[in-house]
Amino acid sequence: MNPGGPIVSHIAAITGTGVFTPENTISNAELVTAFNAYADKVNAENGAAIAAGDMQAQEHSSEEFIVRASGIEQRHVVDKTGILDPSVMHPLLRQRSDDEPSLMAEMGVDAAQKALAQAGRTAGDVDAIICAASNLERAYPAVAIEIQQLLGVNGFAFDMNVACSSATFGIQTAADMVRAGSIRSALVINPEICSAHLEWRDRDCHFIFGDVATATLIERAEDANGPCFEIKSTRCATVFSNNIRNNNGFLRRSRPDGVKDRRDMQFMQNGRKVFKEVLPIVARHISAHMSDEGVSSDNLKRLWLHQANKAMNDFIGKKVLGRVPEPDEQPNILQDYANTSSAGSIITFAKYSDDLADGDHGLICSFGAGYSVGSVLLRRHA
Repeated sequence: MNPGGPIVSHIAAITGTGVFTPENTISNAELVTAFNAYADKVNAENGAAIAAGDMQAQEHSSEEFIVRASGIEQRHVVDKTGILDPSVMHPLLRQRSDDEPSLMAEMGVDAAQKALAQAGRTAGDVDAIICAASNLERAYPAVAIEIQQLLGVNGFAFDMNVACSSATFGIQTAADMVRAGSIRSALVINPEICSAHLEWRDRDCHFIFGDVATATLIERAEDANGPCFEIKSTRCATVFSNNIRNNNGFLRRSRPDGVKDRRDMQFMQNGRKVFKEVLPIVARHISAHMSDEGVSSDNLKRLWLHQANKAMNDFIGKKVLGRVPEPDEQPNILQDYANTSSAGSIITFAKYSDDLADGDHGLICSFGAGYSVGSVLLRRHA
């Protein structure tokens, strides 16, 4: 580095994306059948306590309730046998030896290879890997470094976690390094095994999540092999809230009740408060980002939003565009994938971006626990 020399700034661009989708799917009908069998089992085992008023009976779920509450029709999962077993109600994943690739790394490598292929690149063209996800399989060694080794990438790698905003925060981090010239390219990888932190025994949320992995290759725009999306601008924000929380962690066994199967050791949220508090934050965030970059709602061709809930996305789209968005302006994939945490907006971008014309603008946005919100304003280069 030459402190007295000129400052070189590069334009960062997305040149490739990849999506790994597990083969197993669970329809709403399958999920409801399993959950209702579980509810009946609990109610039968606790009939006396329920009759005495000491315990509330478990309510049944329904397909209509799930679609009305979320817009979700199915989800992909790594394992469905345990989830659909009323005596288990969680994924059953085999213990892998330390000499085997971890499940998250395996999923991430698949998505990364697809992103590289789309961009016409190899692992030798990558300088850095960021594994950004709402949950990480272990504390250390970093899953990102394992992915780096499996791909054969030189350079460096690290993990990061900003819950459902992990992908957009990771893209900002990678783009900043590319712009500054410290790297030429980076893979931002989002392996999300959300089925493992969902409480499948909770009627209010048992339908929310699915599993997937996504990867995004960010390079200098001048190095792109073909069409790409210039990262015109990125913006991130956080505001602390307890309304989406998971209290599991390495201190668990050190506490008196740490060995118990506590409800707060899985995904928890106060849905009504989240809806009321997050949506205005996200709508203002996107609108301000666009305004500061001189992009009007009339010039925004597409919104690739976090896929958590259809009603939330409909609200945000209407606020940002000032009208009800057309289906192609704000595509949804959560009906097929459910909420896949940080990966949702990237799945949507990967599936619904090729048709944009040269010069068209689009915006990726994710939001969630924290609260956190990240947006990436893009311009198509054909």
